[in-house]
Amino acid sequence: MSQFYSKKKFGQNFLNDYKVLSKIINAANLNSFDNVVEIGPGKGFLTKAILDKVDKLVAIEIDSDLIEILSSKFKNYNNFKLINADARDIELNFFKEYKMLANLPYYAALPIMRRFLFAQNKPSVMIIMLQKEVASSMVATPGSHSLLSITTQLFCKPSIISYVSSSSFKPKPKVNSALVKLTPYKKALIDIVDENDFFNFLKKSFSSPRKQLVNSIGNGLKIAKKDSEHILNKSNILYTRRAQTLTIDEWSLLYEQWCLLRDKGI
Repeated sequence: MSQFYSKKKFGQNFLNDYKVLSKIINAANLNSFDNVVEIGPGKGFLTKAILDKVDKLVAIEIDSDLIEILSSKFKNYNNFKLINADARDIELNFFKEYKMLANLPYYAALPIMRRFLFAQNKPSVMIIMLQKEVASSMVATPGSHSLLSITTQLFCKPSIISYVSSSSFKPKPKVNSALVKLTPYKKALIDIVDENDFFNFLKKSFSSPRKQLVNSIGNGLKIAKKDSEHILNKSNILYTRRAQTLTIDEWSLLYEQWCLLRDKGI
């Protein structure tokens, strides 16, 4: 087989640090009864460690050249299934109960993460590698909230296991990473009838995060100042606060008031 060269279009940076590997396996608390979905197995560094511990593993790899390598490397494992697909699009119907492990390419990390968090059959836990700055944003608390932290924490409990140096990968990426544990909730922390509409509301409300909330909401939703003052007053939230200071419950109150105002045909 010819030598494999990493492809920039797939954001391929292969983990080769056994200390980090151990942290991933320990964080997932794998046992012989587990079913696991691995996203981006690459050359199989993490795959081998998973296969030796679990009942079944489904690995999803987008690069057809790596499919050949992985198929040959793990041909004698009866608990291994390999799929050549894009994890952003694939149907997640492999197991009723499972864990998800992944060293995600930075360009596709968030879409893949959301696909699993929004799925009907969510994993019991997700152990994923992300860009350090993205991971820090995900675990932010009120005062430093962002669109990413609100939408993540609405569906799961995120925590950073450890930071990972770029030297733990080959080829070496330009940024450092973080190993993150996501524990999905069975249902979102607040009741949302239309998730897409709620996220659209959040995105627009965060459009001017440095402005006072009354202006950020008004500009984002394109409503008059009196209307943004109205929904803030009804939600018992000060006009002068910034978007990053609000809790998930406060965003829920604001959204409810926005829907009531919008239904009146403003």
